[in-house]
Amino acid sequence: METPEASRPRWRWPAPRGRGRWIAGLAALAVVAGAGIWNAAADDSGPAVHRQDRMMKAGGVSVDTSYFTAGSTGRRPAVLIGHGFGGSKDDVRAQAEQLARSGYAVLTWSARGFGKSGGDISLNAPDREVADVSRLIDWLADRPEVELDAKGDPRVGITGASYGGAVSLLAAGYDNRVDAIAPQITYWNLADALFPDGVFKKLWAGIFVTTGGGCQKFEQRLCEMYERVAVSGRPDAAARALLTERSPSAVADRIKVPALIVQGQSDSLFPLGQADAMARAVSGNGAPVAVDWIAGGHDGGDRETDRVQRRIGDWFDRYLKDDKGADTGPGFRVTRTGGIDSTDGAALTRGASSDTYPGLSSGTESVALGGRTKTFRNPAGAGPPAISAVPGVGGGLAQLSSLGVGLSIDFPGQYARFDSAPLDEPLSVTGSPAVQVDVKAGHGDAVLFGKVYEVSPDGRQQVLPAQLVAPFRITPDRQGKPVRLTLPAIDHRFDAGHRLRLVLSATDLGYASPAEPTTYTVTPTGPLTVPTAPALKTAPATLPWWIWGLPAAAVVIAALLLLTARRRAATPAPDPALADVPLQITGLSKKYAKSADLPRALDFVRAGETPFAVKELSFRVEKGQVLGLLGPNGAGKTTTLRMLMGLITPDDGEIRVFGQAIRPGAPVLSRVGSFVEGAGFLPHLSGLANLELYWQATGRPAEDAHLEEALEIAGLGDALARAVRTYSQGMRQRLAIAQAMLGMPDLLILDEPTNGLDPPQIREMRDVMIRYAAGGRTVIVSSHLLSEVEQSCTHLVVMDRGRLVQAGPVAEITGSGDMLLVTTAQEVPEPLVEKVAALAGIGSAVRTDDGLGLLVRLDGATASGLITELVRLDVPLTGVGPHRRLEDAFLTLISGGSA
Repeated sequence: METPEASRPRWRWPAPRGRGRWIAGLAALAVVAGAGIWNAAADDSGPAVHRQDRMMKAGGVSVDTSYFTAGSTGRRPAVLIGHGFGGSKDDVRAQAEQLARSGYAVLTWSARGFGKSGGDISLNAPDREVADVSRLIDWLADRPEVELDAKGDPRVGITGASYGGAVSLLAAGYDNRVDAIAPQITYWNLADALFPDGVFKKLWAGIFVTTGGGCQKFEQRLCEMYERVAVSGRPDAAARALLTERSPSAVADRIKVPALIVQGQSDSLFPLGQADAMARAVSGNGAPVAVDWIAGGHDGGDRETDRVQRRIGDWFDRYLKDDKGADTGPGFRVTRTGGIDSTDGAALTRGASSDTYPGLSSGTESVALGGRTKTFRNPAGAGPPAISAVPGVGGGLAQLSSLGVGLSIDFPGQYARFDSAPLDEPLSVTGSPAVQVDVKAGHGDAVLFGKVYEVSPDGRQQVLPAQLVAPFRITPDRQGKPVRLTLPAIDHRFDAGHRLRLVLSATDLGYASPAEPTTYTVTPTGPLTVPTAPALKTAPATLPWWIWGLPAAAVVIAALLLLTARRRAATPAPDPALADVPLQITGLSKKYAKSADLPRALDFVRAGETPFAVKELSFRVEKGQVLGLLGPNGAGKTTTLRMLMGLITPDDGEIRVFGQAIRPGAPVLSRVGSFVEGAGFLPHLSGLANLELYWQATGRPAEDAHLEEALEIAGLGDALARAVRTYSQGMRQRLAIAQAMLGMPDLLILDEPTNGLDPPQIREMRDVMIRYAAGGRTVIVSSHLLSEVEQSCTHLVVMDRGRLVQAGPVAEITGSGDMLLVTTAQEVPEPLVEKVAALAGIGSAVRTDDGLGLLVRLDGATASGLITELVRLDVPLTGVGPHRRLEDAFLTLISGGSA
């Protein structure tokens, strides 16, 4: 390659020898059937994006591509985006459009065997899929709008997830024109991923093949290899060699470009150890590396798409645009969870980071394990298997943990366990725990599956971090002497008083185990060592204003007291302890008025009760919650909301919003947005003009309105330019919500926001509320549509006759009862339903109306036991959870009975 004249660091090295003539002599891509198809897409967030769809010829195979540009006609860097396995170029269109608006020329393509592209799936073979990428780079080099570093050498970065992430690494190794990469949740060595320590990861391998369309869609060598290993249950040397030669690890010494490595914590397919190997290899070559552990992965969970794509954009800005001011983020970041949002199963998260990547064994501490030699059996046929992660179920099992259902099952007599003493203080583990043991098998290899649980003080609950397990094959020559077992890499905080439990099981559902029965004997020969990554710092919560602003606050409070001295009671001082709490209501009471509410008041009198609209109501709402306020007519919901907004004054008790007491006109009400009785819009003005007029009437600066952000959440699109009189009821409701969201209030109050909406409009309104709360804000919604509240809200407050009946998470209120809903990937045949109904401890089992699930009534059996039996019966599970609906729970609560 020629040396570019620009002085910026290129992070490029000369091409290695022996790269093969397929790169040196690549022919230009041929365009099939003349010119491509051009499209333009407008977006309020930037210039119109032009998309050109082309079917290109690459090595005799048709490759379906899309090319995205936007803005000026000047030259710009290029980005290639690869898609995940089983997907197509369409999956990455949104990211491509965003990068195009950010000043890049973006090319996406469907890999061989996927989408509309031809050819067989070769799992990123160097002379096929990887060569296709180099041909795409050739095509970019001829584009007049693409920036060049030398003739035939475009400035180009590559990103992609899973399958697309691997090809970004491979392309950087085989084509030194690649300048920067951002691989996501992908593999370093596919043989190590599917055959870890010589154990066949059978379920994931099977999913791989079926996702690709079946064995016939693959290159013949790959199909033959898979069938051979699947039948034998054990990978051979030829299988390992075939997958290794198609892995980025095969060109480890050639990948010398800046790499942002994003890997998932909830990922039993490509666990964190794969990213660790990437980071060590690329940084060892002298290139800049940053590592980002996201919450989700192939097993489900939050992929943090928006944050990750922003970081990828910053990474390319730094290394493709040479923007030295671009913030590429810390050398290492890990997302830590703080609970589950029951509306969509997303984790509530914050980040922890360090300047450099610590690896998987930084700051190790020793934890002594109790117990001596343990003997257990490998059962005949390796069944029933222990259960940890269940590939293909995705986030379904993670959802079960929030419902208190045991997710991991180890069968008695098939495992050894070794517990630590209770922890004196919390222990944060970041990396791979390890232990040294002595293993003996009755005959042949010992195949074990290791995992570390967190066990509650009473021993009744154990949690397996990220549902991860590590397989080990211990051959006879390694038996009878200490061997070191490295367990799955995790980021997990073990609480004080809890124990760590090492379990070594003879079987696991996701893997192939020896079918012949034998006995295993295991003796720990050392402590469990756990990495703590001491340099890692969790992002602190925002410093409460009262810590740094007490002097000024004292002056303000004094002034307010003087101004309100004529009032009978001064406004209470702010409560610093509640400065970050959106809402706390304590002992709130309000009597009925003497006239308008007389009929309801008389009902109380007849019942011998004092006529209160609200009586001694107390509850608390935290950030990020969507709280549903429920109750029958006359329960006191609207009265409570009117007091919360300062419209009426309570007779007793107090309401505090972010620590400040609510009174009519209280300054803190500027942080509250509300939609109560429906907004009065001017019908001849456009939606946008109505919102601008409303904000002007508040007297607050225009820049504080956050108008674009509110409109994006409300999702009104082009309708904003039309007169309101042309709006449907659903659009008027969304416009009203957008008005309530102006200024991005930290607390949003919605009273019956779905009134008058049809089902699609109700679904849209639900999405609006969830999107708003996703930014850490809080939503309180009063609604009579219980099914919508159940899907939209994370928490509930149930009122009846002015009093609190129950408050808590939706899952907690609806989660009791003995009826479970089992959802499946395909229709369950009637014979299989009958088998489930006949299981011990099962009262009944019937198919759901759509056939894609079962309603199972437990009669002695447990949820975890049911899951085990369903797996044994090959039921294609996608989820299991309580079926009792919110309606059932609500009626039970207000009637005072039980269900």
